[in-house]
Amino acid sequence: MSEDLKELGAYIELKRPDCVIGWDVAFDELTIDVAPANIAPFVSFLKTDATCRFSTLVDVTAVDYPERAKRFDVVYHFLSMFQNQRVRLRVSVREDEMVPSIVPVHPSANWFEREVFDMFGIIFSDHPDLRRLLTDYGFRGHPLRKDFPTTGYTEVRYDEVQKRVVYEPVQLTQDYRQFDFMSPWEGANYILPGDEKTGVDK
Repeated sequence: MSEDLKELGAYIELKRPDCVIGWDVAFDELTIDVAPANIAPFVSFLKTDATCRFSTLVDVTAVDYPERAKRFDVVYHFLSMFQNQRVRLRVSVREDEMVPSIVPVHPSANWFEREVFDMFGIIFSDHPDLRRLLTDYGFRGHPLRKDFPTTGYTEVRYDEVQKRVVYEPVQLTQDYRQFDFMSPWEGANYILPGDEKTGVDK
């Protein structure tokens, strides 16, 4: 399988050197790094080329690397049922950079791109209906970014007095506590209440 994928990677790079930045085969999977501006025509090539025929879009997702200048990797997974092969495309973009939508090539990318926009804040240019998909109206932030607080910014509850759902800033009502996670089999490094006699010789 790996040899077939290496041949495929070399073939794709030869055919579309304007799109392919690099490629690699690891764990029997072909990953191709693609220039962001060329993602849509490259996906079209993979779909229509007789050797590739990656006609099924499996998923579009993203990965956040906050320490990098190009913070996000937008990742596409395609399947060729004709060749019985899979390919992963990876596009690296800055936080303020837009990625061209592939909806004109694969209409099924519509909700995938909306989800990536909602969760990571990545904007897909020329998307027909780019709006949040999983979070509520007026939601602040993008939950899958690594700098998003685990508590979020707002909490939602039903108010009996107002008879409606209200949004409020998050308040941590329980004080932080110190917990001793030492194994009970090893014993504590201090005297527990009631064990004062443990240090007395018998």
